[in-house]
Amino acid sequence: MRLARPSLLRQTSSRLLLPLFFSLALTAPLLASAAKSASATGEPGSFISTPPDMTYFAVQGDTLSAISKRYTNKALNWHIIGKRNKIDDDRAIPIGTAILIPLELLPEEDSEARVIAMTGTPQFKAADGKSGVLTLGAVIREGTQITTDKNGFLTLALADESRVSIPSNSQVSLAKLRKTKYTGSPRTEINLLQGKVESRVSSLVSNKGRFEVRTNLAVAGVRGTNFRVGVNDDGIANEVLEGGVAVSNTNVKKPDELVLTSGKGNIISATGVGKPVDLLPPPQLSDSYLLQERPTLQFQVETNASAAGYHVQIAKDKEILDVLAENRFKENRFKFDGFADGNYFVRFTAIDKAGLEGLPLVKAVTLKARPEPPFTVQPKNKLRAESLDFAWTEAGNALAYHLQMARDAEFKNLVVDKTDLKEVQFSTTRPADGTYYWRVATIAQKDGKADHGPFSDVQKFVVLPVTSLALPGDGDGNQLSFSWASEPGQKFLIQISMDADFKNIYLSKDLDQAELKITRPAAGQYFIRVRSTDPDGYVSPFTATQKITLRPRWTSSDGTPINSSGGAVGTNF
Repeated sequence: MRLARPSLLRQTSSRLLLPLFFSLALTAPLLASAAKSASATGEPGSFISTPPDMTYFAVQGDTLSAISKRYTNKALNWHIIGKRNKIDDDRAIPIGTAILIPLELLPEEDSEARVIAMTGTPQFKAADGKSGVLTLGAVIREGTQITTDKNGFLTLALADESRVSIPSNSQVSLAKLRKTKYTGSPRTEINLLQGKVESRVSSLVSNKGRFEVRTNLAVAGVRGTNFRVGVNDDGIANEVLEGGVAVSNTNVKKPDELVLTSGKGNIISATGVGKPVDLLPPPQLSDSYLLQERPTLQFQVETNASAAGYHVQIAKDKEILDVLAENRFKENRFKFDGFADGNYFVRFTAIDKAGLEGLPLVKAVTLKARPEPPFTVQPKNKLRAESLDFAWTEAGNALAYHLQMARDAEFKNLVVDKTDLKEVQFSTTRPADGTYYWRVATIAQKDGKADHGPFSDVQKFVVLPVTSLALPGDGDGNQLSFSWASEPGQKFLIQISMDADFKNIYLSKDLDQAELKITRPAAGQYFIRVRSTDPDGYVSPFTATQKITLRPRWTSSDGTPINSSGGAVGTNF
């Protein structure tokens, strides 16, 4: 069935000399409602809304011209009313007769819009010349022009609960903001001068209202739908999310109409109406992004080869009316800063190469990034020590810290789980050789209760054999030799000191081998330690200090030791 455009919209479009026109086609339920009104009953003098008419119940002495004058302000409209009711002349009407008055004949009165959500500093200029910055809850009248900057966003609620969202870098004018007298049927006309506007229009079938978005090339008239209109370099971009929009080019004598149904879009240019194309599907996002534990919100959607960019909006509500931030990105990775902990809704759309914005993906996202975790200090990467020492930075608002160490990165097999550490360090015995993971969280106070923050980034480390010194050997009597376990590629630093604090160093030497031979020093006490460096640069702590005592020994005149069957005479070393 061919769908006809409403005649009044055709007249309005012609009057403004707009070369292109599109509207949502009327549907069968609208025609059915007229049939029902004919059988309606009511008290004389009352009226009810029965779209596409208002039904009035006649009182004594009523004539068609009197009814027409009273409700349409024009007595001559009785001819139209008579035709609608199949009454040929302006005669007296029996009391209680149901008279259909087309809603299009009713006079209009002023309506208004209200700012229900905003971010940034959107500007306004009223019809009377007043201008300034809009505020939440502000009432907007007909003729007001609204401008949003690069960080601005605004959502208006109309009298019929329709919503108009004006994103950043946009400019619109509320050219017409009215409603019909008696029935309150909305009559809204928005001029889009720059940027984009998204409309969620309450069903106008029940009240035969009218909602139009106009540009310099086209006019969109709807009967209840969710659609976007944007001005870009190629013309006017139209994107239908719900409902349908009929598009035609009035520059030709016999314009062909095409209907943009849900999920379709097109470009209207000065040369004609583009063919309908499928809007890009909603982007795909992993559920791992639904809980964010760092102050910077970060997302990455799956790559779409057909996408030239992406549009991301963050709002307080699922309908994305109260938008807090938005941006357009060329790549499929997105970052946003400046959000407090809480629950948000994020809408993602892909933008095709023609500039048409696709179908949305809306996800509920929770941000729990505070209290922020401390920075981890140690251990890092490897451990070659007798004890395991953890350390982290101090958080200014911390009451305590929660430390965990596990054998797996998912922390299912816990080895250490300390939930109330007051210091920024913790020591425990050295675990068995192997791979381990650790993390730490801050516990603060919020509203009189403990507030457990997210854990730090997971740190991985490997526990390796401890570097340990063997007992020194006596060599040939004039030398001492030291050795220790080693791994391929390791280098070493060995130190011998006259004191346990290693302030009076007797020897400090870098080695490529796990062995040291030195000329036997003078009798006395010595302290020895060694430190290894792995091929990857990891430097182990020094081994536990060993103490040796060298006693005086008997030597011959040439300095060689005097030996007995038990070894050198006069010393243990």
